[in-house]
Amino acid sequence: MMWSEKYRPKNILEMIGNEEAKESFVNWLGKWIKGTKPLLLIGPPGIGKTTISLLGAKQFGYDMIGLNASDVRSKQRIQEILGPVLGSTGIFGKPMIFVDEVDGIHGRSDYGGVEALVEILKEPTVPIVLAANSDTSDKMKAIKKVTTTIKFRPLPPRLLRFYLEEILRREGTSLKIGTIIKLVIDSRGDMRSMLNSAQALVTGFEPQIDRSFETTNVEDSINAFFKAKSSDEARAILYSLRIDPREKINAFYSSVITSPISKDLLKEMLDVISEADVLYGKIVRNQEWRLLRYLDSILLRLYKEGVPIRYSQFNLPWAMLNRLRWDGRAIKELATSLAKRMHVSRSTFSTFYLPYLLCCIKNKTLEIDLADSYNEIVQKEMASIK
Repeated sequence: MMWSEKYRPKNILEMIGNEEAKESFVNWLGKWIKGTKPLLLIGPPGIGKTTISLLGAKQFGYDMIGLNASDVRSKQRIQEILGPVLGSTGIFGKPMIFVDEVDGIHGRSDYGGVEALVEILKEPTVPIVLAANSDTSDKMKAIKKVTTTIKFRPLPPRLLRFYLEEILRREGTSLKIGTIIKLVIDSRGDMRSMLNSAQALVTGFEPQIDRSFETTNVEDSINAFFKAKSSDEARAILYSLRIDPREKINAFYSSVITSPISKDLLKEMLDVISEADVLYGKIVRNQEWRLLRYLDSILLRLYKEGVPIRYSQFNLPWAMLNRLRWDGRAIKELATSLAKRMHVSRSTFSTFYLPYLLCCIKNKTLEIDLADSYNEIVQKEMASIK
């Protein structure tokens, strides 16, 4: 297992550094009520913005729905993904929305995304946490006006060194003091990058890459990989993406599966991703970390010049994501209609009445006269719970 994952904090108290920021985050989420301003976490990569959001959701009983800048670049995308969640929270559990790299909303692909997101941020019905590396762009100014900002600062070198030395001690290994200091300096306060590089050195795998290109920005790297003009350029980009191997495999999978490519090409690429997944599973089971050197060689076979694949990353299972997108609107219409007939709110109907109603219809203990379109919705819901 990668050290960055193996030693990931189990709770917020185990997180290192940024004590004031952690306290502010806990106070915000612990006291959250409907209408509370969303939270904007500002700080460089690898210092815990995503981790604290995951741990906070777990600690306070929320189901975190993770999105990326590419998911909120247009008004239509925002409505498709967040509409069902914001409108039917009783059906979809106790959601908390997390949007990572929100400062990455830019370019011609942004068709009303910022404006639509800001409108949601003005009247939040669920906790919303945004994360960004910087808050200096004009679009971030609009977001900052409707959010509460918490700044995370790079971890100090002294703290990083002590932490790395403790990890090395637990692993029963060591590095020269000069190497440790270099890892700390090169990380620039990025804990994840430091641990990944240290493990690569200890296990004997450190590919030769252009250090000026080395990055942990998944979106930019995946897009650059598929836009590369040659296999050599794609290889350099792939080797420079220094993140957990599982995250790398997942990033390629979600990007491939959501892109408009032919069925034959989709099958070919999924076979490659499956092969990479099998190799990583073997590495984890047998602790054969030296085999990691072959992982990127497998993923490199995904490169095809000119294919229209762009980065997309979802933290929800694919089946659940489809239900949120395609069934959410239908369920909302059904709940609205039947809530009026039963003289209750839509939220009350969705939470208490709808599950019981579907159960009764499934067991053929209740017949109800609905319009044909609603009958189709109910039948669809019945099929999904069988």
